Amino acid sequence: MDHDGRKTPLPKPSVQFLLFILATQLVNATISTSSCDFPAVFNFGDSNSDTGGLSAAFGQAPPPNGETFFHGPAGRYSDGRLVIDFIAQSLGLPYLSAYLDALGSNFSHGANFATGGSTIRPQNTTRHQSGLSPISLNVQSYQFNDFHLRTQTIRKAGGIFKELLPKPEAFSRGLYTFDIGQNDLTGGLLLNLSTQQVKASIPDILGQFKTVVKNVHDKGGRYFWIHNVGPIGCLPYVLEHLPITAQEMDKVGCGNPFNELAQFFNSKLKDLVDRLREELPEAAITYIDIYKARYTLINQATKYGFEHPLRACCGHGGKYNYNTQVGCGGKVKSCKDPSVMIIWDGIHYTEAANRWVFDHIANGSFSDPSLSLQMACHRN
Repeated sequence: MDHDGRKTPLPKPSVQFLLFILATQLVNATISTSSCDFPAVFNFGDSNSDTGGLSAAFGQAPPPNGETFFHGPAGRYSDGRLVIDFIAQSLGLPYLSAYLDALGSNFSHGANFATGGSTIRPQNTTRHQSGLSPISLNVQSYQFNDFHLRTQTIRKAGGIFKELLPKPEAFSRGLYTFDIGQNDLTGGLLLNLSTQQVKASIPDILGQFKTVVKNVHDKGGRYFWIHNVGPIGCLPYVLEHLPITAQEMDKVGCGNPFNELAQFFNSKLKDLVDRLREELPEAAITYIDIYKARYTLINQATKYGFEHPLRACCGHGGKYNYNTQVGCGGKVKSCKDPSVMIIWDGIHYTEAANRWVFDHIANGSFSDPSLSLQMACHRN
């Protein structure tokens, strides 16, 4: 105010100052909307994203696995590509080599630590007893730590192997994908635990998941793409192993108790992701609702050009074309047209279903925050 008590008018901002503010806003808008340039993908998971780990350790997934795209076995439990393959492809990267595969692997753009049958929490059974992999998420984390350390050592030494390993900056700029947890639920059920007993184990399971995510963060990882668990009550191997009453099935024919268990797990996983965002504020963490995407496809199969949503393409008789004693392979051949089927072998999905799911999660439709795969390096 002046000496007469009147308000002194504020000076008008200069044209230069206004232009500076506008330019700053435009730069920030450009930064926040620019596509991410992920030089590598590092994946942790189970058979839904295994590109050859289990095959390298325990023998190749037999024909007709891989027949649609690879025209032969390619380490995947599907007729073709998996969601992780479409993720890599969409980022302009090669398909991920399995960390355990010593033959013909190229890790210059990342590595896949997933194996079929993997769980988050280590199991007290053998693979022969339960079908679960001994390579649980904590083992995958040990493998990643070794890969991270030895990669730097080998690159410094030079030579032919230098070109087959990721550059140092790939670890801080790469995308870390997680697709695991299904076997913790189904494995418990198949060991005769009740749904309530499996639910009681979920806090410990997710505690171990959190430990691995924070370990990756400690190694420099900043961009995380985390899938939740799909509708396990729609899988033939669950419906055949764990028969339920007609009253416990939904309108599609999926088992409500098992899907409710998956949804309970997913709600706790979502809570964990929210807490991780608070604890790791510099990380960009995208939560992917794989459950909703897959159930949407199964529930509206005809609308999207698919048939027999709960029936296996590669199987042997029965309501679901699935036999707990006779798996896909050998004398058990695939169906006439896998491209119209959702379930491949009673446990896993066809390439056509995987492609559909990828197309619907890549654009952010089933993501929290609602960011596309190409924008997953941005924090909302």
